[in-house]
Amino acid sequence: MISYWKTSKIDLLRNIFITLTCLLLATIMSYMMLLLGGFSNNVGIVYVMAVVLISRYSCGYIPGVIASFISVLCVNFAFTYPFMAFNFTLEGYPITFIAMLAISIFTSTTTTHLKEKSRILSEQEKLLMEAEKETMRANLLRAVSHDLRTPLTGIIGASSIYLENASGLSDGEKTNLVANIQEDANWLLNMVENLLSVTKIRNTGAQVSKCPEPLEEVVAEALQRFHKRLPNSPVQATVPEELVMVPMDAILIEQVIINLLENAACHSNSSKPITLSVEVNSGYVWFHVRDYGIGIEPERLNTLFDGYSLSQNSSGDSRKGMGIGLSICKTIVTAHHGDISAANEEEGAVFTFTLPLEEKSYE
Repeated sequence: MISYWKTSKIDLLRNIFITLTCLLLATIMSYMMLLLGGFSNNVGIVYVMAVVLISRYSCGYIPGVIASFISVLCVNFAFTYPFMAFNFTLEGYPITFIAMLAISIFTSTTTTHLKEKSRILSEQEKLLMEAEKETMRANLLRAVSHDLRTPLTGIIGASSIYLENASGLSDGEKTNLVANIQEDANWLLNMVENLLSVTKIRNTGAQVSKCPEPLEEVVAEALQRFHKRLPNSPVQATVPEELVMVPMDAILIEQVIINLLENAACHSNSSKPITLSVEVNSGYVWFHVRDYGIGIEPERLNTLFDGYSLSQNSSGDSRKGMGIGLSICKTIVTAHHGDISAANEEEGAVFTFTLPLEEKSYE
């Protein structure tokens, strides 16, 4: 409970101003009703509404309770015969005005309690969001430390072998070392792009600048960028035939598609084509990226997007974890008010994420 007497000076002055203003307006409105039509029976309702407003916009219970007492006195003094005088001896007065006082106090305390409960829930939601951000940040840093260290170690090792044994290496061995350096360098470049995407979202308070984009063009651009990186990884894509405009940050969504395609290409251990299918259903655009490989360990499905990299004992390419890429996918999709998930199929795994077709208001 917030104590009226322990509030700050600013809150105290604000409470006084709100209380006096609402009671003054209730009195003026009651006089207008009395002069225009003599509706004195509705005066009590007007003051009860004033008490509700005072309880809603002031701090603590006390302003509403004080306003309840003042309202009862105002009704007795100004709107009960004899006018402009207190009269507590009228027939039926105790029941009528005690009932009005009880209703006013109950309304005041209920309104204040609901307001306080709403404030507490809002603070709890903020704390949960902050905790989730801290957890994601810790997981992201852990994934970055792993994914940066392994390709850098490969680059340093390959370049050291080349420099120290250049005269004794065959042309094929030299080419192989340079190819490994190029592969690890491209992986680092991809990671930098991912980190820049996350930085862009966090600098805008987890909000993204969205504008309607043609779905087919976004998918085509993502596929083109993917094939530049992995030209030997086939992808079969299907998109809706009709023109679909989706509110999104096209660059970020392209990054999500590329991350999921590269994840399938690098960790599925399959040479079969990856399938990318897009459909519109129930006000959302659904993206499905499926591979036909070894699938995902069931125990990892619940933490797949938390930023953890593959363990050394996991199947797949253990040199490059997929944790950071999937964590970034989740960050981007969540910022678009969508959802992302993963599941195993009879053969391989499928990653699915959604984007809403219409802008919505999120408090």
